Amino acid sequence: MNERLPALRQELSLLPGPVLPDGQPSWTLHDPLRNLFFQLDWSSVEMLKRWDMAPAALLEDIRRETSLQLDAAQLEALLQFLQQNQLLMIAPGAAPALAERWRQRQGTFWQWLLHNYLFFRIPLLRPDAWLTRMLPRVDFFFSRQFAYLSLLAGVLGLFGVLRAWQSYSATLVEMLSLSGAIAYGATLAGVKVLHELGHGFTAKRYGCRVPSMGVAFLVLWPVAYTDTNEVWRLTSRRQRVGVAAAGILTELTVAVWASLLWCLLPDGALRTAAFLLSSTTWISTLLINASPFMRFDGYFLLADALQIPNLHQRAFALARWDLRERLFGLGAPLPELFPRLRHGGLILFAWATWIYRLTLFLGIAFLVYHFFIKAVGILLFLVEMIWFVAKPFWTEFRVWREIWPQVRSRPATRRSLLLATILLLLFAVPWPTRVVQSGVLYPAVEQVFYAPRNAQLSAMHAEAGAAEAAGVRLFDLRSPELELRARQARARSEQLDWLSGASAFDAERRKDWQVLKEQLGTSQAEQKSVDADSGQYHLSSNLPGVLRDRDPDLRVGDWLSPREVLGRISGPGFLRATVYVDDEDLARIAAGDRAVFTADGGSGPNIRLRVLAIDSDATRTLAEGELASMFGGSISVREKHGALYPERAIYRVQLQSEIEYPQQQHRWRGQVAIAADWEAPGLRYLRQFVAVLWRESGF
Repeated sequence: MNERLPALRQELSLLPGPVLPDGQPSWTLHDPLRNLFFQLDWSSVEMLKRWDMAPAALLEDIRRETSLQLDAAQLEALLQFLQQNQLLMIAPGAAPALAERWRQRQGTFWQWLLHNYLFFRIPLLRPDAWLTRMLPRVDFFFSRQFAYLSLLAGVLGLFGVLRAWQSYSATLVEMLSLSGAIAYGATLAGVKVLHELGHGFTAKRYGCRVPSMGVAFLVLWPVAYTDTNEVWRLTSRRQRVGVAAAGILTELTVAVWASLLWCLLPDGALRTAAFLLSSTTWISTLLINASPFMRFDGYFLLADALQIPNLHQRAFALARWDLRERLFGLGAPLPELFPRLRHGGLILFAWATWIYRLTLFLGIAFLVYHFFIKAVGILLFLVEMIWFVAKPFWTEFRVWREIWPQVRSRPATRRSLLLATILLLLFAVPWPTRVVQSGVLYPAVEQVFYAPRNAQLSAMHAEAGAAEAAGVRLFDLRSPELELRARQARARSEQLDWLSGASAFDAERRKDWQVLKEQLGTSQAEQKSVDADSGQYHLSSNLPGVLRDRDPDLRVGDWLSPREVLGRISGPGFLRATVYVDDEDLARIAAGDRAVFTADGGSGPNIRLRVLAIDSDATRTLAEGELASMFGGSISVREKHGALYPERAIYRVQLQSEIEYPQQQHRWRGQVAIAADWEAPGLRYLRQFVAVLWRESGF
C-alpha cells in the first residue's frame, strides 16, 4: 500500500446512524452529488477519521486509542470500497482513465438499450415544496385519533364484508370484464398515487427532502416511485421503518374505509367505487407491495426489521456459498457471520426469492411475447429468458468452471456428480407411465327411460332398486297436446266416415265421394301416428334387470322436462367406462391396455378394466355431462344451446370390465388409470417444447 492514502472528496458528509444489531455504532456517508448513502461501521469510521495519516501510522493509532485490532487487509478493503463507489478525489492526470472506465461501464448502444428496456425511470414531479405546503393540512391523518377511527372502521368493514360475502364475491366476478378491467386499472392508478403521497408526506414529517416522484418501468410495466433516499439521514430506525411502511399503511387505510362504505352505501355508483377501492387495494397491497421478494415496500420493511441493509445481495451471497459447500465441499470462509437461526433463514429467503423471481420473469416473458406483434414479441421473449433466466445460471456455472480443478477430486464433488447422474437417468430413462383421467362407469347392458316433450307423470309401477322382468310397464305419462291431437283425429275420422257414407244418398255429394275417401285415409293415418306417439308415453322394460337412478322426489302429476331421465334398467353383464384423453396421451395407449376405475370419494367400486376402443376423431360434443367442469368434472367445456363443447381436442376411450357382474352397479364418476407405454419423463417435456416451438414459429 502507498505511503499516502488518496484524499476523500470534500463535499461528502458523515452523519450519525442507528446502532447495529451487534451493539456497535454506525454512521451514514452521504454523497450529495448522486444523493447516495452508505452505511459504515465503527472500524470504517475510525479509519476515515485518520485518513490523512500514513497507513502504518493510521493502524497503529487505532490500536493505541481504541480496542480495535485492524490490519492492512481491512484498510485495503475500505480503500477499494471508496474507489469503486467514486468517493475519492480524482488524482491529477487520472481523468482519461476515469472517462474510459465510464465508457466501459456504459457499454455499447445495444447494452444501453437492453438496460433501459429492462428498467428506467421517468421523473414527473418535483414535489418537495408542494409537500411542505400541504403537510399541515394532512396532520390529522397522522394523529392517534385517526388511527383509532381507522382501526374501528377496519373491524366494522371486515365484519360487514364477511356477513355479505356472497354479494361481495359476486360483485368481484361481475367486474371480470373489459369495462371492469378498465375500472380496476383506473382505481389502481389512483390508489398508487395515494401510496406514493403516503411515502412523501411521512418523509417530510421527519425532515427529509423528496426531490422527485414519477414512474419507473420494469420490463415496460409501469410502477410509481417516490425518491425517499434521504431517509438514510435519519438516525431512528423506527422513523425509517415508518417511511417505508407509509405506502402500505395508506393503502390499507383506504381499503378499510372503502370496505366500511361498501357495507353502508346503497347500490349505485358510489357503492361500486367503494368496492373497487376496497378490493383493488387489498389485492395490490398483499400481493405486490408487501412482497419481500422484489425491491418493493415489503423488502425494505424486512431489511429494516432485520437491520440488514442490502438484504437481497447478502442473502444471495450466503446462499451461493451454501450451495457450493454442499456440492463441492470447498471449505471457503463464510461471506458473513450470522447467528445460526438467522443464517439458515437468510439461505431459505434467498432460495424463495430466486424461485419467486424465476416464476415471475417467466410469466413476464410470456406476457411480453403475447402482447406484442410476433416478431417483436419473440425478440423481447428471448431477451427476458436470456437476461433474467439464463444469465444467473451461466454466471454461477462459470464460477464452477473456475473452481473445478480444485474440487473435482473431493468426495463431496463425487457425491454430487453421482446424484446428478441418477437424476439425469430418472429424467431420461423410460419408466412405466399411466394416463389418469376422469371417467364414467356404467352397465354395458342398460335401458334408459327418457321423458318425451310436454309430458306429465300419471303413474309409476315400480320402485327404485326393484328387480323387473322384461315387458313390464314402469311409467305411464300423459300429454294434453297428444290427447288433443287424438281427439281431433278421431272426430275428423268420424266426420269424414259419416260424410262418405251419406254421399251415396245425396247426388250433390256423390261427386265428392273420391275426395272424401282420400281425406278419410289421411285422417286415419294421422290417428295411427297419434297412437304410435302415445306409445312413447307408456314406458316398459325391454330386458330383465334392476330399476336404478329413479328420482326419489318424483311424484305423480309432476311435469317433466324433455329428455329428463326417469330411470335405468340394468341387467347382468359387463361394465363399461368412458374417458376422454388429449392427443398427447392418445399416442401412449392402445386397445387391450389394462386400467383401473376408482370411484370418486372412495365409497364406490374399484373395477379392473381393459381398453375396448379408441376414437380416431376428436369429440365435438360431450355426451357425459357429469364429466364437465361446470358439474364437478375435469373437462373444460362451454355450453351452447344445451350442448357441451370441449375447450380443447379430446378423444373418447371406451373400456370394459374384465369379468361379468351378476348384480349391476350404479353409474359412477371416478378416476380411470390406464397403464400406458413406457416413456422417459424428459421426452414428454421435450415433445411439448418442440410442439410449442413449431406452432409458434410460423408467422
